[in-house]
Amino acid sequence: LSSPLGLSPSDAAVMAVLFTLLRVLLGLFFAVTGVVKLTDRISQDTYSLMCSQFVQFAEVFPLRVVGVEVEPALYQQVAGWVELVAGLLLALGPRRLQELSNFILSIVMMVALFTLLKLQQPLAMCCPAALCLGLLLLLNFRGRGSRAKTE
Repeated sequence: LSSPLGLSPSDAAVMAVLFTLLRVLLGLFFAVTGVVKLTDRISQDTYSLMCSQFVQFAEVFPLRVVGVEVEPALYQQVAGWVELVAGLLLALGPRRLQELSNFILSIVMMVALFTLLKLQQPLAMCCPAALCLGLLLLLNFRGRGSRAKTE
């Protein structure tokens, strides 16, 4: 027996393990980045840098065009909690919540890329957000393919 992609059952099992590992590690990465935005206990320097960056981020918040203004400290707190909770759900939650958190984190990464490009940051500053978005989309499309096979 082979899978629709031409993989042997053992190759398909290895791929499933690798995608699970990617999902868990990516989720834990988001959880850690969320915590770093919420507290200075992990790294005072990083937290201070985040606080100053969110002042800039609030200035180019995408919904400003429709009149939505955000307080930088609140923006940072909301972003931190969203990344923490969605990251944990991506890593450890049930399948439906993994899919929802993937969607939410994808939007967060799109907003991050928009913000960095709007602030005319060097392209290298956009790479982490672009990589995370790419990995989230990979997990999303891989999940859709495996779900379609089981239905």
